[in-house]
Amino acid sequence: MPCRRARGAEQMRDVRRKVRRAQTIVPFGVGGIFDLRGESFVAADIRSWGPSGEPVRSPRLARKLRVEGFRAAPAIPSGKAGFAARNGPVYVRFPKWLFCPHCRHMVLWRQDLEQQDKQPRCGRCPGRAQLAPMRFIQVCRAGHMSDIDWRRWAHSRSSEHDQRQCGVARLRFVTSGRSAGLESLRVVCLACRAYRSLAGISRKNALAQIGRQCPGTHPWQYVSDEPEPCEEIPRAVQRGASNVYFPLVHSAIDIPTPTGSGADDETAQRVHDDPLWPFFVSDDGGPLSEQYAQILASRCRVPEAFVQELRRRHMGEAAAMPTVADSDDDLSIDEWLALSQPETVTESQTFSVRRTTLGVGPEDPRSLRRLAEQVTSVVVADRVREVRALEGFSRYEPSTGDGEETEAGRVVPVVTSGRAKWLPAVETYGEGVFLAVDEERLGEWERLPSVRERTRRIEQNLSASFKADRLRARSGPVLLPRFVMLHTLAHHFIRQLSYDSGYNAASLRERVYARSHAPGSGHPPQAGVFVYTAAGDAEGTLGGLVRQGQPPHLAETLIRLLESARWCSQDPLCADSTGRSLANLNRAACHACTLLPETCCEADNSLLDRTLLIGDGDVPGFFREVVDAALEESAGAVVLS
Repeated sequence: MPCRRARGAEQMRDVRRKVRRAQTIVPFGVGGIFDLRGESFVAADIRSWGPSGEPVRSPRLARKLRVEGFRAAPAIPSGKAGFAARNGPVYVRFPKWLFCPHCRHMVLWRQDLEQQDKQPRCGRCPGRAQLAPMRFIQVCRAGHMSDIDWRRWAHSRSSEHDQRQCGVARLRFVTSGRSAGLESLRVVCLACRAYRSLAGISRKNALAQIGRQCPGTHPWQYVSDEPEPCEEIPRAVQRGASNVYFPLVHSAIDIPTPTGSGADDETAQRVHDDPLWPFFVSDDGGPLSEQYAQILASRCRVPEAFVQELRRRHMGEAAAMPTVADSDDDLSIDEWLALSQPETVTESQTFSVRRTTLGVGPEDPRSLRRLAEQVTSVVVADRVREVRALEGFSRYEPSTGDGEETEAGRVVPVVTSGRAKWLPAVETYGEGVFLAVDEERLGEWERLPSVRERTRRIEQNLSASFKADRLRARSGPVLLPRFVMLHTLAHHFIRQLSYDSGYNAASLRERVYARSHAPGSGHPPQAGVFVYTAAGDAEGTLGGLVRQGQPPHLAETLIRLLESARWCSQDPLCADSTGRSLANLNRAACHACTLLPETCCEADNSLLDRTLLIGDGDVPGFFREVVDAALEESAGAVVLS
């Protein structure tokens, strides 16, 4: 999508600066920093979209997020520069403090200095070198982001000079060459010769010590926007640091209406799909409640009492869910039923699944027979559609997702003033493979003391982590051994498919169905994984996953991934680990054996353990018998040869 100019903010317009549509959600969604050819921009909120955007339909996700709908960034027709200037998300130049790599003079960039289709250039150097953005910016837990006051920083260590005596301070960003650290980088005032190096700028209270308070603004601040009162202490971070931007993204697979639905179910679905339904549910007992009910009844051609009954039923179901961690159940349950029981859903243009098998017979080797006893259901998805929507973002630390200020940060919505009626989203099409394991065998394995104890230690680390609420939204209120095991299986499945199917790992995504449910919820147990294509380009329709999901390819793929999971180039450090990755949320899992690109994993590359998958001397892995049988067969083949 293009960077373009919009009234009330400082934007660049250049049809050559483009991002892919999927990137407008992650990683360059609202609030995300976009680096391109030595320039740095940040995506403005969705007010800059105006009336543009293509509607994206996902009623289930819209009901969960309580919005009217979703929009995707408009694609730019080939050769139509005028379209790029009038439509699409806005990307604002940030940071505004720039410096010349040659003469090292710093410039506070302004809107009147912008020239269409041109990069910012130095006006002092003969060669008019391109200006580079400053490396450090400031962020706070409330989600605000702004430039560091470099004038104040340069004068903060000067005992003989006062910044007020310098008038309009002229700054240079120089390097001494005496060391390779931040001590060699200095911001110097040319008027009074005061300076300070960047050493210690990343300390927690470095900006507070120079009297710098959070201005309560965002880089795309509009003229009509008032700064938000903010008492958070800002912290200096590098512009490309991982803690600058944590997007809050929700996703849902498009599931058609189940077959055999009665007339009442179809009518209720029509009411649920109405854009007014989320407001009607949220206004329970409010002054507009009766008006909402009347309008819904008129639109959907149903009695008003029927609409009221649907709301009472909805509120009763919501009351049965006592924890925030169970808030995603309405999405995962529908998907689990549609994938584990494909005969209950009707095929559509966006969803087509069919059951298949591993193709294992009585004459096959013992390892394959053991595998068939544990993997009881295989479903291939010839067509699948996923919708991903951006609700907001947080900075400094990931948010818990409740929208309130906490030690873990606050969610900044995609509209920084007012309530969003719609959210930016992207839809992707592709294919996938679904595996379900035997529930009876899995239950027996989960009851083993060594398995429970190993999972309990992981859950202790999870409870103490700032990512606890975020990850429990995936795993459920209680972390079950099946979730860690199946999550690890999904990672190794993706890694093996990247060798066998022709897809690269970054174009695949996982969905782990192994949630724990609130007591008394009545939800069926889940025990499966779904690996599907997530790329929005032609690579989503190659057919490689469907081929690998059919016999005899799938059984061979599963055997190979289990064999490869037995070793890691970091062993024994990896295999014997008692805590790896951020907050010690992994055990036997590292980049050499298990971890995937961040776009693949729905749990931030956390809650992984190869030991629960294939076992060790103390803990029996769920697939240990399969691995042992495969090793015996391999040893026998070597002896015979």
